[in-house]
Amino acid sequence: MANPRNPFRELDRLFEQMQENVGEASRWWESEPFARTERDSASMRVDLRDAGDELVLTAELPGFEKDDIDVHLTDQSLEIDAEHREEVEASDDEYIRRERYRASMSRSIPLPEAVMAEDVTASYGNGVLTVTMPKSEPESEGIEIDVD
Repeated sequence: MANPRNPFRELDRLFEQMQENVGEASRWWESEPFARTERDSASMRVDLRDAGDELVLTAELPGFEKDDIDVHLTDQSLEIDAEHREEVEASDDEYIRRERYRASMSRSIPLPEAVMAEDVTASYGNGVLTVTMPKSEPESEGIEIDVD
């Protein structure tokens, strides 16, 4: 006597196969097969350190030149913009090879306290931007307000 086909067993098998396929797809997305390189990344890594009487910010900007970087100080934040363009041509008459590259990064870092804008300095070397910001003294120690 032949064993009759159980439709529920078939549904269980299909459901398990579907779960495996979804799990495989999620692992594929997590691995980011088209992951960007650090140079192509749209974000920069920064460290902001309180060095007592000054704030020191370091930002990683690999692949950029000093002239590619703009630093702007506002009342509450430090803004860094970097943009690099390059074009390479291998032939003059016909386009045998012509490549263009553009990279840009931008970041606004909130400052925890006021700094003396006129004394801020910035330097760039080996792909690292360093901005030194002396802290400003409070303009007044406050005033006492009478309560009526």
